[in-house]
Amino acid sequence: MRKHSYQPIGIFDSGIGGLTVANAIIRKLPQEQIIYFGDTAHVPYGDKSADAIRYYCLRIAKFLLEKNCKMIVVACNSASSVAYHVLTEFFKDQALFVNVVDPLVEATVTKGYNKVGVIATKATTQSDVYPRQLRSRAPNMKVQSLATPLLAPMIEEGYVTNNISNVILENYLSDTRFTNIEAILLACTHYPLIHSNISAFFDHKVDVLDSTDIVAEAVFQQLKRNELLNHQKCNGHQFFVSDYSLSFEETTRIFYKGEIDLEHCALWQ
Repeated sequence: MRKHSYQPIGIFDSGIGGLTVANAIIRKLPQEQIIYFGDTAHVPYGDKSADAIRYYCLRIAKFLLEKNCKMIVVACNSASSVAYHVLTEFFKDQALFVNVVDPLVEATVTKGYNKVGVIATKATTQSDVYPRQLRSRAPNMKVQSLATPLLAPMIEEGYVTNNISNVILENYLSDTRFTNIEAILLACTHYPLIHSNISAFFDHKVDVLDSTDIVAEAVFQQLKRNELLNHQKCNGHQFFVSDYSLSFEETTRIFYKGEIDLEHCALWQ
């Protein structure tokens, strides 16, 4: 199927955390139209089975393709970890695909670290995707992963700079596995919102890498290679959620710098 530069970029996440990636892509590529889908009916993906995540992702990708998207960005580490290969197998001829794992792995490898830490959801940690890919690219790199399931709900509730968030972060980041790390990878699209908190915990002596700007650059490069960069004026963005509530509307202000209108899309009915 022939793709055209004026077609939109589809972005999806298990909820609204992927808005951090959407925001970075819009900053990097202001001419591009974004169609975002947050699967708030099933959030979080981090504690769902791999088969369930794959099913959700296939249906969402189909929805975005029906919206004529030229590219689909899987802005969820859990989905990228267990469903990306299925998406590309099913829809490889219909759109370009970018996930949030590969660009972050690439950026980490190029730095030449000896020891890194990874914090993520349970699904991403159990998939072992980051240690596996990092070690395949840099066999001498030591990679320590830790599931941090309380961080995403904490951030969605707005607890990012108070005693509660500090206690939870200290509990996770003081894990002995992270002793002498040179960098820590934030393997969840919620975590960029506590980037500075994590850096401060390590006295700014540890590099903190998240996927936002790195993925935006990967999107730019892939569109450029395929001659699909849009040079026309953006017609405006659309933001869909599979389950709507006022709390989701309010939480979007945490993840997205600016006012947006969420449209309810009953994808699962």
